[in-house]
Amino acid sequence: MLIAVDTNVLLDLALGTEAVMDAFETIRERIPQARIVVPPTVLQELAYAVKCGDTAKIRKAAFEALCRLQEWGIEPLNLVPVGHGIVERIAEAVRQRDILPIEEGNDALLLAESALMECGILLSTDGHLRGIDFQKLKLLLQDFHVSAPIIATPREIVKKFCR
Repeated sequence: MLIAVDTNVLLDLALGTEAVMDAFETIRERIPQARIVVPPTVLQELAYAVKCGDTAKIRKAAFEALCRLQEWGIEPLNLVPVGHGIVERIAEAVRQRDILPIEEGNDALLLAESALMECGILLSTDGHLRGIDFQKLKLLLQDFHVSAPIIATPREIVKKFCR
């Protein structure tokens, strides 16, 4: 099983947010064979945040997240060039069908990447992603022959699966 992580989750991990650290511990304990992965859009957002983050704290957290991915056991993944084209088509459809607001381009790309990589879960605290009409998303993604990942927050993972 692949579990994709959003930028906000990695920033929170770098900042030592307890719920995020607990979620990673819970995932590793309950699903030891799971691979936690970082989609291309998240890597780009982290790189951007290193240089242009709103605060020094965010810039430092983004830098730490990029530097510590391997140490945390999180794998950056990329898609072959053809995959990037499909990602853009899915992301555009997600926004055109009002599953995500039109201005949420990166969220749409992240969602498309996670689906194409066959991630079972997308770990995020982003309100736009969390507010998605899952049935609408599921139907749209069926047109592209991919499955919708379950979108969960770190707190939800801990609450539902912690022993």
